[in-house]
Amino acid sequence: MKFWFLLILILPGFFCDAQNAPNRKAQTLFDRAKPLLEQSDFAGAEQALKSAVEADNNFQEAYILLADVFKRQKKYADAKAAYQRAMVINKDVAPAVIYNLAEMEFATQDYQKAKQDFGVFLASDGSSDRAKRARKYLVDCDFATLNIKNAVTYTPVNLGNGVNTIDSEYFPALTADGESLIFTRQINGNEDFWTAKFNGNVWSAATPLSTNINTPKFNEGAQTISPDGKYLFFTGCNRPDGLGRCDIYVSHREGKDWGEPYNVGKPVNSEYWESQPAISPDGKTLYFISNRPGGLGGYDIWKSTITDDAKWGPAINLGPEINTPFDENTPFLHADGKTLYFSSDGWPAFGNKDIFYSRMDEAGKFQKPLNIGYPINSFDDESGLIVSADGNSGMFSSNLKDGFGKQDIYSFGIPETAKPKKISYVKGIVKDKDTRKTIESNVQVIDLKSNKTVFDDYTDPETGQFLAVMPIGSDYLFNVNAEGYLFYSENFALKPEDINKPYQIEVYIEKIKQGGNVTLRNIFFDTDKYNLLPQSIRELDLLIDFLNQNETVNIEIQGHTDSMGDAKLNQKLSLNRANAVYEYLVKNGIGGNRLIFKGFGASTPVANNNTEAGRKNNRRTSFVITKV
Repeated sequence: MKFWFLLILILPGFFCDAQNAPNRKAQTLFDRAKPLLEQSDFAGAEQALKSAVEADNNFQEAYILLADVFKRQKKYADAKAAYQRAMVINKDVAPAVIYNLAEMEFATQDYQKAKQDFGVFLASDGSSDRAKRARKYLVDCDFATLNIKNAVTYTPVNLGNGVNTIDSEYFPALTADGESLIFTRQINGNEDFWTAKFNGNVWSAATPLSTNINTPKFNEGAQTISPDGKYLFFTGCNRPDGLGRCDIYVSHREGKDWGEPYNVGKPVNSEYWESQPAISPDGKTLYFISNRPGGLGGYDIWKSTITDDAKWGPAINLGPEINTPFDENTPFLHADGKTLYFSSDGWPAFGNKDIFYSRMDEAGKFQKPLNIGYPINSFDDESGLIVSADGNSGMFSSNLKDGFGKQDIYSFGIPETAKPKKISYVKGIVKDKDTRKTIESNVQVIDLKSNKTVFDDYTDPETGQFLAVMPIGSDYLFNVNAEGYLFYSENFALKPEDINKPYQIEVYIEKIKQGGNVTLRNIFFDTDKYNLLPQSIRELDLLIDFLNQNETVNIEIQGHTDSMGDAKLNQKLSLNRANAVYEYLVKNGIGGNRLIFKGFGASTPVANNNTEAGRKNNRRTSFVITKV
């Protein structure tokens, strides 16, 4: 039975005292509204009820139902006026009417009056679910009164008819380079994934994502994509392999198509409801929504982190720093790995579900969430925000007036205070140095300041491509390795001016052979010193791994300097630096019979010593294979 039909049946319960019966014409019009409401024809019901109150201006029941119809259509000012008129006719009404009036006063920013009427409601109903919400609204009234004056710039822009249609489009997901968009489209009740490409000006005409993921029988939605565009986590409901009503699945992109998705299993999924995944940029932590026991409210944000044996660890509730006794949903962790955006109706807000953001501190703990601001947030529900890698724009879905259909996807500028930490990224392709053919290889990016791995994955097996994000303000070790090949070493020291300079590179690696040479770009010493700095250890450990995996390989460790200063001192310094590397390798299990070390001073430059950049390249540690 339809909700509105049930509402009609219980309307007499809204009145505490009997009232005079309406005239026949008004009653006939009122009765005409009933089947229209049952069919969700709100416009028709509105017109019938307007005519009813015109025929009988004291028809309180019609005013209350008309207010409910206005509220359902988000005509909040009209709904408030209709509730107020009903109260003028007879103030002695059921508490639900007072609650609804106060809610419409809140929706129209009449905060002081809303507080008064929520107080009146609570005086008569202090224990129901509505009472719990009314007490929350009292907090919201104070918050909104203070903060609505500090409006942020908000100009939503429709993504255009390449993405949006007469159907509903929602849950956008964007790769770090901003070039690939995946979103959910609902056609005739079925949800599938679609994808579009950005050509620099507009989005291309969207196409279905993949028949390996989209199904005619089940709904696919509420997805997130890894920054490199290779892993799609999404929600699947009522599937044969499901553990609960809705579970989280993952698919891996292989070349131009996507692989068969699989259920990520326990402990992420359970017999309860799991949905709306968000993956960290390093691919190690999965955030998601669940209503499982142990939470703080109905729906909370949880997380699971991959363990050393490559399995998902226990599900951990984010706790009261993020979750509330109400509902949280649509988490999105930015590519900076630190800024979490989500929706909640539990934190102080401008209405129902608002968008919030929280930043992770150096200890890995999320700080108290902040409201993203008005008018991005309003009385209505706001959710499903994602933020571009550069932090400048957000995407969300809404049914704004300039839309193409039901729900469309929009973009807008993120307020300065809500922007994430700045990042850059390295995007490239790995090829064989001799054949120029692409190679499937392992790419690692390590933050040398925190000693944390921020990216560790394989290039696409068909295209050899990769993309790894790197937050601005740190130094990064970049390593590429493949079985049977020498590894590739690079260093990225990212300064604030690098935010608009993503690195696009082609990496050429050569097969292991005598005479093969590798420059170790992440071996560091203080000026005129030869003691290894702590940031050098990760590179040295990668070299140890290489030598352990290739036990027949012998190498010569070489130290080099620039041409500044005394040549003899430079030669001695370069020798001592090479020896420091030698000693570290021997100390960590590499046989000394496989190693020799030499210092070359400034005798073998690879760049011009007349520039600082050239001198920096000449100050290096390298190795050459002497025997295979």
